[in-house]
Amino acid sequence: MSIGSEVEHGFPHLDTVRRALTALYRRIGEDGVHAYVPSVFPADVAFSVQDDPHLGAQAVARALVAHLRLPDARVIVSYRQMEHAAGVELTAGPEYFIELNERFLDHRRDIGAALAHEITHVLLHRLGLSFPSTPENEILTDTVTTYLGAGWLLLDAFRQDGATSQKLGYLTPEEFGYVLAKRALLLGEDPAPWFTSAEAYTAYTKGMAQALRDARRPPLAEAGRLARHRYGKDRRHALENGGSGTAGPLAPYAFEGRPDDLRVSFPCPTCHQRLRVPVRGALKARCGLCRTVLPCDT
Repeated sequence: MSIGSEVEHGFPHLDTVRRALTALYRRIGEDGVHAYVPSVFPADVAFSVQDDPHLGAQAVARALVAHLRLPDARVIVSYRQMEHAAGVELTAGPEYFIELNERFLDHRRDIGAALAHEITHVLLHRLGLSFPSTPENEILTDTVTTYLGAGWLLLDAFRQDGATSQKLGYLTPEEFGYVLAKRALLLGEDPAPWFTSAEAYTAYTKGMAQALRDARRPPLAEAGRLARHRYGKDRRHALENGGSGTAGPLAPYAFEGRPDDLRVSFPCPTCHQRLRVPVRGALKARCGLCRTVLPCDT
């Protein structure tokens, strides 16, 4: 939790976020992702100032454990003075211990956000899903929390005014918005009515714009005119120069193979696994990982 410090913005962790989405799909599959519908509702994680801080946190934790499909995990919550927002002790179970920063005693509306991140650590521990480094692992946790329907709480905890700022989690606000938008586009679920923070809504709209750009890149059929023009030039260059490795270094696609059997590889806009399809005009590609059907013009 950062209070009174500058909040990072933009999309500096986007590559890791996309790798996290791919890893999640590889671990639980498309059916597993759809099992986390709908998102956790605001009423299920509401925390009144009149609530006992321990009993109220326990109730919110139980709701998040149920949402994240961890019925066997009992979470015990306590408060203490600490540098970070929260921490979880990952043991063999059946009990998990979460410590919250004592600041939450005065900021109870954000307890659900902190618990969502920590309980997702429990889920990932049980799934055996992790990244090599601690920073990457925290980005994985934020991404999974958000994509599985509990991370809108983390974005809603982002607030700024002229003197102070507060943000929970390791993603930027716009990156939280991006992952939320990915979920919304997949499931038709709009989280915007749940935001109490105007800054969260702004970040969500910026994340949605980035998510929509993912779905409008060549060779996808919805690509814009200028992007299609560049793709056509790269394709002609590939055909004239032997095929492989001829697209620009920043292009989201790459050409492979011989000119008489040219193929193009590109990331699936849903799960970001790379697909490889023949260059032969209009076709429909199905992602073997998330099963998304993608109209293409190759």
